[in-house]
Parts: sequence; structure tokens; C-alpha cells
Amino acid sequence: MAEIDTLFREYLDYLEIEKNRSLKTRENYSRYLDVFLKETGVRTPSDITDGAVRQFRITLARKGIKKITQNYYIIALRNFLKYMVKRGIRSLAPETIELPKVARRDIEVLEYKELERLLAAPQGDSPRALRDRAILEVLFSTGLRVSEVCGLSRYINLERGEMSVRGKGEKIRVVFLSESSKKAIKEYLKQRTDADEALFISISKSGKPLGRIIPRTVQRLVDSYARKAGIAKRVHPHELRHSFATDLLINGADLRSVQELLGHANIATTQIYTHLTNKELKEVHEAFHGRRRKEE
Repeated sequence: MAEIDTLFREYLDYLEIEKNRSLKTRENYSRYLDVFLKETGVRTPSDITDGAVRQFRITLARKGIKKITQNYYIIALRNFLKYMVKRGIRSLAPETIELPKVARRDIEVLEYKELERLLAAPQGDSPRALRDRAILEVLFSTGLRVSEVCGLSRYINLERGEMSVRGKGEKIRVVFLSESSKKAIKEYLKQRTDADEALFISISKSGKPLGRIIPRTVQRLVDSYARKAGIAKRVHPHELRHSFATDLLINGADLRSVQELLGHANIATTQIYTHLTNKELKEVHEAFHGRRRKEE
């Protein structure tokens, strides 16, 4: 029977080549499965038993690892077991492993007035201010993930106002630019004198271009402008993605369309936004329910 280390390496190659997963996904799966192999000491597929998995889960829990992170380890293990089934290798049946239930996390969005202040926070016409204004507008206009914004090319058709984006799992989707985001990008690109292909670049204090911007820089600038806009809480770029999705749903967009625009593989992921629109329903309820009783 094949040694587990050999199957492990072959599985990671399968993820990257046949399943077309990103290098980041490969790295994550490698890390999760490596921990499993080290903690359990399994050497062959037949060593992966209910008992070994149960002990591994106890180990993760006792280390104080968050439930959602524990899920990542178990998902990686289950998918590895599915791969072995596909190869005809006998091991623990993947369907016998259940994921722990994780309490739904309420996501935060910016109030509309906060959002307006944030988008208006970059002032002036310096290269940095113009870039930052364009980044904020694009984040809210498209609902892109911060890594996707960093990966954009400057050679886009602003007249059409749409872009093709390669997202998670190397899937390509189309996103659309608002008039304000198109204007912000045009003003920013006018003052670019470098030949870098990246739409958004890092800029030194002296104004020198430093190559494609990285997610950490975008995270810092969003948080900085949020404080400048008088927003008390810490703001992450993902909150603009949340605001994008919620704004669409509140204004009548259907869930499937929002799923497509966000690039979610599963509509269940998009459904986390629906509870945010419930406050709109609450306002309707408060305004209209039982009006006759109040009048009496």
C-alpha cells in the first residue's frame, strides 16, 4: 500500500494541475494536512480511522483554535479522502466526517453616511490622493476582494465600464464600474508617467512608483481614511464588499445576480447578506403594521 506522504504530494499536484486551484490553496491544504499527519502519525491510508480523526479534532480544540479554522483542517482532510476514493484507495469514508457547527457571524457594513464620508476622504490632486480615491471607488463599485483589486490591469475599457476579473479558483467574472469610479480612475491614470501594467501601484513618499500595490497597503489606507472620515470602528476593505452586496439587495437585486457579481461559488455564501436587509423590513413593519390600532 502507498505511503501516505507519497499520496499527500500527489494530491497537492492534483489540486493544482487537475482541479486548477491556486498556489495559495495548495499552500493552505499542504499546511492543514501536514499538521494532521504530524499529530496523528499515520503512515498509510488504512491508518486514517474514526479514532485517529476524533483524536485530531480533540487536539485542535484543546489548542484553542477557532471553530471556523478547525473546519478548514477537516475540509482539507475530507477532500483528501475523496481523492483517495477517486483513486480506488481504501481508507476512511469521507462522508463519515461531519463538520462542526459554527455560529453564524454577523457581518458589519458601513452606514450610508459613513460610506459617503469614507469615499470623500482622500483630498487633493496628488498622485497618492488620486490613487486612493480611485481604489475606494472601485472597491465599492465592484465589490471586488482586495486581492482582486490589487491584481487589476491599467489597460481597461473605461468607456464600456466593465472588467473581467480572475477570482478564487481561477474563475473569471465580469464586474461593472460606476460613473464615479470611472471618473476617479481617469483622473488617477492622467498623472501616471510610469509604464507599469498594474492599475494600482505603490508610491514612495517622494512620489516614485514602486510597482504593483499589495493587499496590506490597501488595508492600511482604507483604515486610515476611515479614521479621517470620523468612523470610530476599524474598517477593512472587505466591508466595502459587504456594503456593495447589501446595497444591491436593499435596492431590489435578486440573490443569484449578487452571487454572480461577488463571484461566490455557492449561493449559501451570498445568503449571509440577506439578514442585513431585514432591518429595512423592520422599518416597513414599524411604519405600517398595526396603524389602525395606533389611531384608535
